[in-house]
Amino acid sequence: MTIQLSARNQLKAKVKSVKLGAVMAEVVVELPDGQQIVSAITRNSVEGLGLKEGDDIIAIIKSTEVMIGKDV
Repeated sequence: MTIQLSARNQLKAKVKSVKLGAVMAEVVVELPDGQQIVSAITRNSVEGLGLKEGDDIIAIIKSTEVMIGKDV
């Protein structure tokens, strides 16, 4: 199945770690250049996707607000 998404920020990454809590989970993913993104998703989502360390994934970032900072 192919799904087309409206979110344009789709980043290929690899699951670095998964920490399961009672309800939520912290998933750390690593981009090809070594940068890491931390995602907080439900434990049910982790289990439903079968996420585990080493999995190749797509990090999809959809936001109505993006903050930008600059050293001045």
